[in-house]
Amino acid sequence: MNIEPSKRRRSRLSSPFPSSPFYSLSLPCSVATTMGSIHNSKSRLNSNTITPCTRTHQIGALALVITTFFLTRIFDQSFNRSSFSIPTTPYRSKNDVVRFSDSSSGSIFWPQRGYGTHLSLKIYVYDENEIDGLKHLLYGRDEKISPDSCLKGQWGTQVKIHRMLLQSRLRTRKKEEADLFFVPAYPKCVRVMGGLNDKEINQTYVKVLGQMPYFRLSGGRNHIFVFPSGAGAHLFKSWATYLNRSIILTPEGDRTDKRDTSAFNTWKDIIIPGNIDDGMTTHGSRLVEPLPLSKRKHLANYLGRAQGKVGRLQLIELAKQFPEKLECPELKFSGPDKLGRREYFEHLRIAKFCLAPRGESSWTLRFYESFFVECVPVILSDQAELPFQNVIDYTQISIKWPSTHIGTELLDYLESIPDKDVEEMIARGRKIRCLFAYTPESDSCSAFNAIMWELQRKVRQFHQSSETFWLHNRTIVNRDLVEFSKWKPPMPLP
Repeated sequence: MNIEPSKRRRSRLSSPFPSSPFYSLSLPCSVATTMGSIHNSKSRLNSNTITPCTRTHQIGALALVITTFFLTRIFDQSFNRSSFSIPTTPYRSKNDVVRFSDSSSGSIFWPQRGYGTHLSLKIYVYDENEIDGLKHLLYGRDEKISPDSCLKGQWGTQVKIHRMLLQSRLRTRKKEEADLFFVPAYPKCVRVMGGLNDKEINQTYVKVLGQMPYFRLSGGRNHIFVFPSGAGAHLFKSWATYLNRSIILTPEGDRTDKRDTSAFNTWKDIIIPGNIDDGMTTHGSRLVEPLPLSKRKHLANYLGRAQGKVGRLQLIELAKQFPEKLECPELKFSGPDKLGRREYFEHLRIAKFCLAPRGESSWTLRFYESFFVECVPVILSDQAELPFQNVIDYTQISIKWPSTHIGTELLDYLESIPDKDVEEMIARGRKIRCLFAYTPESDSCSAFNAIMWELQRKVRQFHQSSETFWLHNRTIVNRDLVEFSKWKPPMPLP
């Protein structure tokens, strides 16, 4: 009986071994064996041309199969590593992020899990002339406040992020293709400089939001707002009504309105670094260079105002008891005793440890400044939230001490830390401080790029709103069944 072609094909397909040059060498012997077992009398194969299956052939065939198996495994493992590693692109390098828990190499790429292999965001930036009232949030009611004046100080991130997005490769000018929408506003600066009062800020935000169809479409879920101070989103009094679904960029993750409530939500919002003086974050020569540990005059220092805050007052009293260990001059922001930019950082760098107690709110710019004078930061703010916790292990570059234990035991503890350990913490901090600097997007390691990576994790394919509906043909309509393209501002908001 002859084997039909279809049966021969099925026999080959059911083989437990992969097709390979090594396996095909043993095929004549195996085929002869198969043929003989199926039909002993008639065969189209000439038995005189078939090599008999001796024990040597069997051992050789088995060795080839085993060799093929292991070679295949090695090839598969190599392929998997190359397929799933994060590729190096012009926007990324091995120095993007340091995760200290990786003891083998000391550094890794920005983690692929949850982020993707590259930045592929499309962000639409609202133009100041596009929406009536938006200019008032940028320049005040009379539009006389200069953006450059808002760029200075610890709240300058509101201007820097806006400017960087305007120049970013991630920016799109087409709303219909945008993943996210950025709403530029400088509310902290405008308020401090008298451009708008609290009531006017609130009214202006509501007016602006009512003119944004895409804000209405998503319920604000894909819109980004920057609130750069300790007040957080509370600069906009009605944030809880209008922005409770939006993405908020803020350095403040603690309660911000003194009523034990917080505008920060870890699910949707992002903690960002404060704005450090550009003279300390630029490449090359900085405003002030760090000192060797052997030349540092004090064990620790705190440079800031008391502001009547318990922790700060305790440090001032402690400094009076141990002036040789702890320096706590109350800074003057005006008059002949005021410290200039350079003098401030020269003063900050003369201690091994820079103490960062809370003030009006939990975050403090001093935490970030300490990395650029290479002073180990000591957080004395129990509710403080820190940026980019998905990639930075803060236990290896800083110390967090209970604010309830500010006293001699804190100084004793700091004094007990060997200089070798201090040097190691400083060295690790030196590697990641680029994440706290708002340098150009071309720098793969920068606060701006880190924020973009975090924003990418917030992108959702679908945005559900209680006032948005859709039909069988994917047409988006409002509650009155009016198609999205026909929505007319101003639109009702929650």
